[in-house]
Amino acid sequence: MFANRIVQAIMASNLLLQLGIWVRNFAILLYVTDITNNNPIYVSLISIAEFAPIFIFSIIGGTFADRWKPKLTMVWCDVLSAVSIFVVLLTLIYGSWYAIFFATLVSAILSQFSMPSAMRLLKQHVPADQLQSAMAIFQSLMAMFMIIGPVVGTFVYQKYGIFISITVMGVMFLLSALVLMFLPRDTVKEKVEVQSDFKKELMDGFRYVMSKKVLKSMGAIFAVCGLAVGLISPLMLFVTIENLGMSKDFLQWLLMANGAGMLIGGGVVVAFSKKISPQKLLAIGIFASMIFTIGIGWSTSVLLTILLQILNGMFFPCIHIGINTLILKGTDESFVGRVNGVLNPLFMGMMVIGMSVSGLLKTPLSLSGVYLVSGILFLIGTLFVVPLFKLKEEGPLIEQVVNVE
Repeated sequence: MFANRIVQAIMASNLLLQLGIWVRNFAILLYVTDITNNNPIYVSLISIAEFAPIFIFSIIGGTFADRWKPKLTMVWCDVLSAVSIFVVLLTLIYGSWYAIFFATLVSAILSQFSMPSAMRLLKQHVPADQLQSAMAIFQSLMAMFMIIGPVVGTFVYQKYGIFISITVMGVMFLLSALVLMFLPRDTVKEKVEVQSDFKKELMDGFRYVMSKKVLKSMGAIFAVCGLAVGLISPLMLFVTIENLGMSKDFLQWLLMANGAGMLIGGGVVVAFSKKISPQKLLAIGIFASMIFTIGIGWSTSVLLTILLQILNGMFFPCIHIGINTLILKGTDESFVGRVNGVLNPLFMGMMVIGMSVSGLLKTPLSLSGVYLVSGILFLIGTLFVVPLFKLKEEGPLIEQVVNVE
């Protein structure tokens, strides 16, 4: 797996992007809370700026990713992200602090073109029996940054301030683009795909998803879990301040605990990836999220909350790896971008809705009440996984692919 040139380049690129994104995330979070005195509405706006563009552009990005050359698409997305970040930096120096949200906005939009392209390259160059292991490796990389990312992001902001933090993000995107230049040249096949009709390809993507039982079930799971995640995403800061009575800087340690759990869980899934079906992984992960989410919302003990964060992180790779494996195994290479473009907006759209109402629901329902609602939604998501277990009786996922053209 690690000898695969495609995997090496995409992992190196992802490592650089994760470093830049974590510095950005914590710098912007701490900067906005300093400016607004911990206003929950502005804290929610940070998350909305990051995820709303994903909802809006995912469908378009996925379709174009199926038409464009994947290597070229990924390189240009990183370069344009870096340019936009440096423009934001100039605006921040000479203009309003509200421009800070734009740095997140643009990179989130461009990621909707580069991410499906990376998935296509993996589909093209990684054998089917190694896809679940590949997803587990990338999940472990994300988990590693859940551990070191908050510390690095907090350190850079507190030591050097918002301007250096934004600069670091831009440099990381440029370095990622440089790494991706070492990918093999795009195949000749990519050159003729642009001749087809965009609208037809977009509609084919929707028809393709609706024609597949596994993908329709995934759509329902994405929607319910997206709302559950959105409700609690902006509130972890308030768990730190209100439930635990700690300063906002303590948030980094809770996220590190979650990341440590993800790293452990990712390693376990890598070890057992060929012994457990992606359906089981997904069901286990979502059900565990229900239990630990409710616990985190109600806990007032620092040690208990850290333990729950570790356990929650340990089971998160089951969700991420299960979902990506099901999608990649059950989707033709020529439809990977469009399938992601149909399913991701369901998750992100519901997530943005959850984030939008999260701050408003916090007062009437209380912090623990919002976490309880999120846990119930995860339980509903678990029930939607049940139909996927029947896929074993119908044969391998890859054989269920149908041609909708």
